[in-house]
Amino acid sequence: MNRKSVNQWRAWTAALFLFGSLQLFPCTSILVTRGAAADGSCIITYSCDGEFHPRLNIIPAADHEPGSMLDVRGFRGVIGKIPQVAHTWKVVGLMNEHQLAIGETTFDGRLELVNRKAMMHYYPLMLLALQRARTAREAITVMTDLVEKHGYSSSGESFSIADKNEAWIMEMVGTGPGGRGAVWVALRLPDGMVSAHANMARIGTFPLNDPENCRYSKNVIEFAIEKGYYDPDSGKPFHFADAYCPPTEEQVRYSARRVWSIFRRVAPSMNLSAAYSDGRGKGKPYPLWIRPDRKLNLRDVMNLHRDHYEGTPFDMTRDLSAGPFGAPDRWRPMTWKVDGKTYGWERPIATQQAGFVFASQSRRDVPDEVGGVFWYAMDNPHTCVFVPLYTTITELPPSYTRGSLQQFSRDSAWWAFNFVANYANLRYSHMIKEIRAVQERIEDLQFALQPAIEQTALNLLRTDPSRIAPFLTRWCVSNAETAVQDWWKLADHLITKYNDGYIKDENGRPREVGYPEEWLREELRRNPDRFRIRQARKGEGEL
Repeated sequence: MNRKSVNQWRAWTAALFLFGSLQLFPCTSILVTRGAAADGSCIITYSCDGEFHPRLNIIPAADHEPGSMLDVRGFRGVIGKIPQVAHTWKVVGLMNEHQLAIGETTFDGRLELVNRKAMMHYYPLMLLALQRARTAREAITVMTDLVEKHGYSSSGESFSIADKNEAWIMEMVGTGPGGRGAVWVALRLPDGMVSAHANMARIGTFPLNDPENCRYSKNVIEFAIEKGYYDPDSGKPFHFADAYCPPTEEQVRYSARRVWSIFRRVAPSMNLSAAYSDGRGKGKPYPLWIRPDRKLNLRDVMNLHRDHYEGTPFDMTRDLSAGPFGAPDRWRPMTWKVDGKTYGWERPIATQQAGFVFASQSRRDVPDEVGGVFWYAMDNPHTCVFVPLYTTITELPPSYTRGSLQQFSRDSAWWAFNFVANYANLRYSHMIKEIRAVQERIEDLQFALQPAIEQTALNLLRTDPSRIAPFLTRWCVSNAETAVQDWWKLADHLITKYNDGYIKDENGRPREVGYPEEWLREELRRNPDRFRIRQARKGEGEL
């Protein structure tokens, strides 16, 4: 094995460390086609939600000797080997040097179809596709060929796959213990459309004779008939989601509500009803894709991840569980019982247990050396910042590669964002204004500088291409580390200003602010006499 192969293998192993540490997979993804994006980008997002500490990684491009094999790792180490290809592409996070990006959400589906002894789990499958494919169509071929040869061990999965020309959604389910391959279907989004998925199968009916826009496994319908998931004599067309992920009330509330909220913000003119997202059999399932009222810029798409249903009947800052200061986070478990009845919290798009979120920017009209940008954020997207990472870079911001869930550290970017997010829950309605101000200042500057940074890189492409990678690396690393340091300064400011229930004024003097009157009235409604003072001090009114 040559030096490049050794480095590539080490990076692959490090990337799979993240896969092995994930415990929960409740994620949200958005897909935006070129015709729906203001700058003509293909954009996908992926909020990888779970209680874990992510570590960003680069897998270098590498050449491999003929006949070499690659270890495939699972939760307990190496579970098998597959043939290595002659050359693998460079990957930064979940985007490669050809501007191909992949995200996912897990929908579980029929758990009897999980084949735990199969070799291919969804996360290694994504990494392998990014290393071996240049386009979305090639990625679909790589992924489906691998599961056909080596089996699929995950439960149901929705994949977002985008290159600089088009975006696809692919859904895949295993065939059960001892089974072979997987059942799957992939659809190309029509240009000008936006889609979203969130832990619930989204593909329904699909064309059987349109290979340009739809691909599927040969067994996708026959297997459903064999298992009793679909009756061809019913007179109904085959519906992938109904067959392989029949929805429950809990799942619809948990998942469809997020899709509804993304769509209602992308296309307000649709006046899309929330009825279906209640999971009680009312309303129609949401379409797989919609046309936005206006073209979306990248900032719009990022902000779709900063949503707790504000301004709707499900606004998580307004109910009793938000406390006196409107904190939108809800502590797990999501479902709970009182007097033998089961209840469930709303599941927002922005969630406190997010490990990371990305928004990929793939641009046909910009050379690959500059065109692919992996905008990356750690922890809750509502209270963190996205930083740009060009796929040309050769090093990562150190604080994004360090840290552990078991040890608080100021060397970790994740802990910076996590600390601020958690501290804000003490007095959310006040602190979130200051958090947003810093968030907007950092992201505003990054977007303002992007044209100049890219013009410089394009000039280097014409005059001295060898300097592009060092230039973009220095910019991305310094920018990201500056953002983290600004966040630690924000943390220090918040813990100093909001302390022991006081809020310090502009002169640094602690001031008694108390509770909102609306919340006090609710407290008095529940306990009308408990806090009443009959004999107030002189000069004070009665409560």
